[in-house]
Amino acid sequence: MVGLRFADVQSRPAEFLNLTSLTLEEFQVLVAPVEAAFQEHMAAWRLDGKPRTARRFTVYRTCPLATPEDRLLFLLTYLKTAAVQVVQGRLFGLGQSKANQWIHVLLPALLAALRALGDAPARSLAALAQRVGVSEGALGRAPLEQPSSGAGPACAPVAGQAAPLLRMTERNVGSSAPRTRLNRPSVTVARRRTTP
Repeated sequence: MVGLRFADVQSRPAEFLNLTSLTLEEFQVLVAPVEAAFQEHMAAWRLDGKPRTARRFTVYRTCPLATPEDRLLFLLTYLKTAAVQVVQGRLFGLGQSKANQWIHVLLPALLAALRALGDAPARSLAALAQRVGVSEGALGRAPLEQPSSGAGPACAPVAGQAAPLLRMTERNVGSSAPRTRLNRPSVTVARRRTTP
Protein backbone atom coordinates (compact mmCIF):
# COMPACT_ATOMS: atom_id res chain seq x y z
CA MET A 1 0.00 0.00 0.00
CA VAL A 2 1.50 3.29 -1.05
CA GLY A 3 0.28 6.36 0.77
CA LEU A 4 0.92 10.04 1.21
CA ARG A 5 4.61 10.99 1.39
CA PHE A 6 6.49 14.17 2.24
CA ALA A 7 8.19 14.11 -1.17
CA ASP A 8 4.74 14.28 -2.81
CA VAL A 9 3.50 17.38 -0.96
CA GLN A 10 6.63 19.43 -0.33
CA SER A 11 6.35 21.03 -3.77
CA ARG A 12 2.78 22.21 -3.02
CA PRO A 13 3.05 24.70 -0.14
CA ALA A 14 -0.67 25.51 0.08
CA GLU A 15 -1.62 21.84 0.33
CA PHE A 16 1.18 21.24 2.83
CA LEU A 17 -0.12 24.10 4.99
CA ASN A 18 -3.64 22.66 4.83
CA LEU A 19 -2.40 19.22 5.92
CA THR A 20 -0.14 20.31 8.78
CA SER A 21 -0.86 23.97 9.70
CA LEU A 22 2.86 24.63 9.25
CA THR A 23 4.88 26.17 6.46
CA LEU A 24 7.76 24.16 5.03
CA GLU A 25 10.27 26.29 6.96
CA GLU A 26 8.47 25.71 10.28
CA PHE A 27 8.22 22.02 9.47
CA GLN A 28 11.96 21.74 8.76
CA VAL A 29 12.73 23.32 12.16
CA LEU A 30 10.76 20.53 13.86
CA VAL A 31 12.17 17.56 11.91
CA ALA A 32 15.53 17.19 13.69
CA PRO A 33 14.29 17.54 17.32
CA VAL A 34 11.34 15.19 16.73
CA GLU A 35 13.61 12.63 15.06
CA ALA A 36 16.11 12.84 17.93
CA ALA A 37 13.34 12.24 20.49
CA PHE A 38 11.94 9.41 18.34
CA GLN A 39 15.35 7.69 18.04
CA GLU A 40 15.92 8.04 21.79
CA HIS A 41 12.57 6.37 22.47
CA MET A 42 13.16 3.62 19.93
CA ALA A 43 16.57 2.82 21.44
CA ALA A 44 14.82 1.54 24.55
CA TRP A 45 11.39 0.48 23.28
CA ARG A 46 9.87 -1.36 20.36
CA LEU A 47 7.04 0.05 18.27
CA ASP A 48 4.53 -2.20 20.03
CA GLY A 49 5.47 -0.74 23.43
CA LYS A 50 7.57 -3.62 24.74
CA PRO A 51 11.14 -3.06 25.97
CA ARG A 52 13.84 -3.52 23.34
CA THR A 53 16.05 -6.48 24.25
CA ALA A 54 17.99 -7.69 21.22
CA ARG A 55 18.18 -5.65 18.05
CA ARG A 56 18.44 -1.92 17.67
CA PHE A 57 15.83 0.01 15.72
CA THR A 58 16.38 0.21 11.98
CA VAL A 59 14.13 1.45 9.22
CA TYR A 60 13.29 -1.35 6.83
CA ARG A 61 13.00 -0.90 3.08
CA THR A 62 9.26 -1.57 3.24
CA CYS A 63 8.57 0.77 6.17
CA PRO A 64 5.60 3.01 5.33
CA LEU A 65 7.07 5.91 7.33
CA ALA A 66 10.69 5.52 6.27
CA THR A 67 11.96 9.09 6.56
CA PRO A 68 11.84 11.51 9.50
CA GLU A 69 9.83 13.91 7.32
CA ASP A 70 7.24 11.21 6.59
CA ARG A 71 6.88 10.42 10.29
CA LEU A 72 6.39 14.08 11.22
CA LEU A 73 3.98 14.64 8.32
CA PHE A 74 2.00 11.59 9.47
CA LEU A 75 1.69 12.93 13.01
CA LEU A 76 0.96 16.55 12.14
CA THR A 77 -1.67 15.50 9.61
CA TYR A 78 -3.28 13.33 12.27
CA LEU A 79 -3.33 16.20 14.76
CA LYS A 80 -4.61 18.75 12.22
CA THR A 81 -7.36 16.69 10.61
CA ALA A 82 -8.44 14.68 13.69
CA ALA A 83 -8.97 11.69 11.41
CA VAL A 84 -10.08 8.32 12.66
CA GLN A 85 -7.07 6.01 12.87
CA VAL A 86 -8.44 3.81 10.08
CA VAL A 87 -8.56 6.81 7.75
CA GLN A 88 -5.15 8.06 8.88
CA GLY A 89 -3.68 4.63 8.27
CA ARG A 90 -5.20 4.36 4.79
CA LEU A 91 -3.95 7.84 3.92
CA PHE A 92 -0.38 6.81 4.71
CA GLY A 93 -0.52 3.16 3.60
CA LEU A 94 -0.91 1.58 7.05
CA GLY A 95 -3.46 -0.55 8.79
CA GLN A 96 -5.35 0.82 11.78
CA SER A 97 -3.28 -1.09 14.35
CA LYS A 98 0.03 0.15 12.91
CA ALA A 99 -1.32 3.70 12.67
CA ASN A 100 -2.25 3.46 16.36
CA GLN A 101 1.26 2.28 17.27
CA TRP A 102 2.96 5.03 15.27
CA ILE A 103 0.71 7.71 16.77
CA HIS A 104 1.45 6.54 20.31
CA VAL A 105 5.19 6.58 19.67
CA LEU A 106 5.34 9.85 17.74
CA LEU A 107 3.11 11.99 20.01
CA PRO A 108 5.52 11.85 22.99
CA ALA A 109 8.43 12.50 20.63
CA LEU A 110 6.71 15.64 19.31
CA LEU A 111 5.93 16.84 22.83
CA ALA A 112 9.55 16.25 23.91
CA ALA A 113 10.79 18.18 20.87
CA LEU A 114 8.41 21.07 21.56
CA ARG A 115 9.57 21.18 25.19
CA ALA A 116 13.19 21.25 24.06
CA LEU A 117 12.42 24.15 21.71
CA GLY A 118 10.41 25.97 24.41
CA ASP A 119 7.19 25.73 22.39
CA ALA A 120 5.26 23.12 24.37
CA PRO A 121 1.67 24.06 25.18
CA ALA A 122 1.07 25.63 28.56
CA ARG A 123 -0.71 23.19 30.87
CA SER A 124 -1.99 25.72 33.40
CA LEU A 125 -3.28 29.26 33.49
CA ALA A 126 -0.27 30.37 35.54
CA ALA A 127 2.16 28.94 32.97
CA LEU A 128 0.27 30.63 30.13
CA ALA A 129 0.26 33.97 31.95
CA GLN A 130 4.01 33.70 32.56
CA ARG A 131 4.68 32.84 28.91
CA VAL A 132 2.54 35.69 27.59
CA GLY A 133 3.84 38.13 30.19
CA VAL A 134 0.58 39.20 31.81
CA SER A 135 -0.90 38.61 35.23
CA GLU A 136 -2.91 35.45 35.79
CA GLY A 137 -5.98 37.52 36.67
CA ALA A 138 -5.91 39.20 33.26
CA LEU A 139 -6.28 35.82 31.56
CA GLY A 140 -8.99 34.20 33.59
CA ARG A 141 -11.22 37.07 34.55
CA ALA A 142 -11.58 39.43 31.61
CA PRO A 143 -14.04 42.18 32.52
CA LEU A 144 -17.45 42.06 30.93
CA GLU A 145 -18.59 45.28 29.40
CA GLN A 146 -21.99 46.79 29.28
CA PRO A 147 -23.82 46.25 26.00
CA SER A 148 -23.42 49.31 23.84
CA SER A 149 -25.93 50.75 21.44
CA GLY A 150 -23.20 51.38 18.87
CA ALA A 151 -22.34 49.16 15.94
CA GLY A 152 -19.03 48.00 17.47
CA PRO A 153 -18.42 44.37 18.38
CA ALA A 154 -19.59 43.12 21.77
CA CYS A 155 -16.05 42.19 22.79
CA ALA A 156 -14.34 45.53 22.08
CA PRO A 157 -12.15 46.71 24.95
CA VAL A 158 -13.28 49.52 27.24
CA ALA A 159 -11.26 52.70 26.86
CA GLY A 160 -8.22 52.66 29.09
CA GLN A 161 -8.14 48.88 29.48
CA ALA A 162 -6.10 46.39 27.52
CA ALA A 163 -8.00 43.95 25.35
CA PRO A 164 -8.46 40.65 27.18
CA LEU A 165 -6.44 37.72 25.88
CA LEU A 166 -9.42 35.42 25.97
CA ARG A 167 -12.23 37.49 24.56
CA MET A 168 -15.70 36.97 25.82
CA THR A 169 -18.95 37.35 23.98
CA GLU A 170 -22.23 38.51 25.40
CA ARG A 171 -23.54 37.14 28.64
CA ASN A 172 -25.06 33.70 28.44
CA VAL A 173 -28.84 33.98 28.43
CA GLY A 174 -31.43 31.25 28.33
CA SER A 175 -32.58 29.89 25.04
CA SER A 176 -35.69 31.40 23.49
CA ALA A 177 -36.82 27.98 22.24
CA PRO A 178 -39.93 26.62 23.97
CA ARG A 179 -39.28 23.89 26.52
CA THR A 180 -40.92 20.52 26.21
CA ARG A 181 -42.17 19.16 29.48
CA LEU A 182 -42.20 15.41 29.50
CA ASN A 183 -44.49 15.08 32.51
CA ARG A 184 -47.43 16.86 30.89
CA PRO A 185 -50.43 14.74 29.91
CA SER A 186 -50.35 16.11 26.36
CA VAL A 187 -46.88 14.72 25.70
CA THR A 188 -46.92 11.13 24.49
CA VAL A 189 -43.81 9.14 25.20
CA ALA A 190 -43.29 5.63 23.92
CA ARG A 191 -42.77 3.20 26.76
CA ARG A 192 -41.15 -0.15 26.60
CA ARG A 193 -42.79 -2.96 28.46
CA THR A 194 -40.43 -5.23 30.24
CA THR A 195 -41.24 -8.74 31.33
CA PRO A 196 -39.78 -10.03 34.54
